[in-house]
Amino acid sequence: MAEPVQLVVGSEPWALTVPNGRLRPLAREPFAPPAAPPDQLVRAALESQFEGQGLRRALTPDDHVAVVIDPRLPHLAPMLAEVLRHIGSAGVAPAAVTIISPPGVPQTWIDELPDEFADVTAETHDPADAKKHAYLATTQGGRRVYMNRSLVEADFMIALTGRRYDLARFYGGAEVALFPELSNAETRAAHAGPYTREAPWGGREEAREVAWLLGTPFFVQAIEGAGDTIQQVVVGMVDSSDTGRDAQNARWKCVAGERAEVVVAAVSGARERITFTDLARAAANAARAAVPGGRVALLTDAAPTLGEAVEWVRQMDEPKAPNSRLAYEKPADWADCKQWCFATGKVSVFLASGYPGDVAEELFTTPIRTPSEAQRLIDSAASVIVIPDAHKARVAVEPNN
Repeated sequence: MAEPVQLVVGSEPWALTVPNGRLRPLAREPFAPPAAPPDQLVRAALESQFEGQGLRRALTPDDHVAVVIDPRLPHLAPMLAEVLRHIGSAGVAPAAVTIISPPGVPQTWIDELPDEFADVTAETHDPADAKKHAYLATTQGGRRVYMNRSLVEADFMIALTGRRYDLARFYGGAEVALFPELSNAETRAAHAGPYTREAPWGGREEAREVAWLLGTPFFVQAIEGAGDTIQQVVVGMVDSSDTGRDAQNARWKCVAGERAEVVVAAVSGARERITFTDLARAAANAARAAVPGGRVALLTDAAPTLGEAVEWVRQMDEPKAPNSRLAYEKPADWADCKQWCFATGKVSVFLASGYPGDVAEELFTTPIRTPSEAQRLIDSAASVIVIPDAHKARVAVEPNN
């Protein structure tokens, strides 16, 4: 008897089956659905601080507060509203709060905030504007650090951020929401480009050092669940970054006992939130779980914008990352390029997406459109692994002893 598999692709269910005995399990920690809506999770986490007296104990009515946000978070507006209400409960007026978003991100979230926060200041960080930067300190390694002026001059700072397995977030922890994200263009460029084993992503310790130099900012880390849900919220000072990493691994790390001929990798969530980074991460996860020369069905309904490095790949004759060009020009999507080339060079990728067929082919994939096409791939394989929310997972292959 075939084993049913229920996946969510975008926001639509895909019902697939795996012939009996061919499905290879993924070992992972058991988890329950989120215990409460995202805003309630944030509220409870903030209230739990300082022996149950709440984060407000660290604030005074005269404080100017900087709130750094992660625009990619689902339910950002209601979670941010809870942070702002908690700040207000300490007597801090909305006009004394500046919300800082990273560069190049539209401020669509501001229209979703309740009217009670109309007086907060919304600022998009500009790495190229020296007038918007302030000297913070010199690190032990000798780097002069210039950061967003509103952040440096604030009396207290809060970072509302997500946890992801992309190279910067994973290797840098929650601190990268501050550094190098909100530093000047020169520093951001120095941290761009492929990481090395000795200094992954440019140095986690430096990011943590800068966080301490800023005056022990407070982190509100949202651990995403399936689809567009928030599974858990972890709060605390700089050391809570490690707690957030542990919570992320508990929810999203999974282990395959062996590789499979076909790996099905689904990407769920609102299509406007899906980036090519998500697709590249999902493809790389699936490729690691597949036998060499195997097949991957990457399932999404999104067609995210392609970055500079991925556009280079479209012009190539084979899926091989242009490492020397990546290291020299340091495009923002260098990691996407490397992960995508790793996946498409190792396995055959069948891509269900919103891209036209010619774009999918230029990305070294075979376009598919329907669940029945994915089903045919499954039926032809002697072994199958299925990865829901493959863009959020961290898949490791550890053969059984």
